[in-house]
Amino acid sequence: MADEEQHYARPLQRALSRPVRAMSRMLNTNAPHPKSSTRPPDQSAIVDCALYIDGVRQPGERHYAEALHAARRHRGFVWIGLKEPQAAEMSAIAETFELHELAVEDAVQSRQRPKVERYGEMIFLTMRTARYVEHDELTDTSEVVETGDVLMFIGEHFIITVRHGDATRLAPVRSGLERRPEVLERGPWAVAYAVADSVVDALVEVATEIEEDIAAVEDQVFAPQRGRGGKRGADRIQRIYQLKRELMEFKRAVLPLQRPVSALVSGQLSEVPDEIRRYFRDVGDNLARAIEQVLYLDDVINSVLAARLAQTSVEQNNDMRKIAAWAAIAALVTSIAGIYGMNFDFMPETHWVFGYPGVMTLMVGGSAALFWGFRKSGWL
Repeated sequence: MADEEQHYARPLQRALSRPVRAMSRMLNTNAPHPKSSTRPPDQSAIVDCALYIDGVRQPGERHYAEALHAARRHRGFVWIGLKEPQAAEMSAIAETFELHELAVEDAVQSRQRPKVERYGEMIFLTMRTARYVEHDELTDTSEVVETGDVLMFIGEHFIITVRHGDATRLAPVRSGLERRPEVLERGPWAVAYAVADSVVDALVEVATEIEEDIAAVEDQVFAPQRGRGGKRGADRIQRIYQLKRELMEFKRAVLPLQRPVSALVSGQLSEVPDEIRRYFRDVGDNLARAIEQVLYLDDVINSVLAARLAQTSVEQNNDMRKIAAWAAIAALVTSIAGIYGMNFDFMPETHWVFGYPGVMTLMVGGSAALFWGFRKSGWL
């Protein structure tokens, strides 16, 4: 009876979801795609497709439909790895594995917000990935963080991982798990844990690298200045702001991940085995560490930027005082020269034999006195 109900329920679910897909296509007809795939259209997005029974990868290459049938027959699971799939190929896979259309649309597009959702008996998990970009010197255009996406469809007998970008590669995760059959035999959720653990470990590493960049910028800001120049100060502010922008991009990858990982740890999803949930707790601890680092670095970079802006304001005030001091010295000389340039006949000094040397002495002496006074007060 249950099989008969399931037999009629699946066509009904597909029929009800067709208007949703049609409406989504209508709404997104003129919308730009967040990220176009650089893969040729005729090249398959399937990086690897493997059948695992009792934690051991079965030899030979299989079509994913055949592998799924064998997994259900032998109580194993299929792990399909995809890289930037196109809509046509993803639709064929979705038809075989009975994936929900809304989740499939999210898998085709990149830059998804981290989340975990249930679609019937399937769990859909999305995570933002990040990778630190090495650079010799931080400039106002340096790319410090490269981000991407990892999305997972997790069912009873399958897990499908979809990767966008090269921030986190899953080939090392697969090879590492295949050397640990005692972990793989726990099913698709063991793979989900390993992928999540790899993503979060990468986030912690990126946070550590960014901390070193911020420390270097902080040293430059508070280092003694041997030379001054408005252009140099502006360049330093631009470098700080560029680093802050990269940190904000990294922050958008880390902070939203807290909610889905919390759902996996707290037991909100009954599909997650208790033993695997204990492993996810370790992922949650590492994520909490990354979040603390990101929040701390955000405060530090804001403080550094505020300090640099304060330094710029002080430098501008110093420049204005210098300009005012030199203007006062020039005003003294200009006023004396202006008075004696009026050419009045009844000015006693004009017919005095020492008039010219006396006026020149007054100009030089007054200018020297003003210069000494401003220099003593720190204006020059």
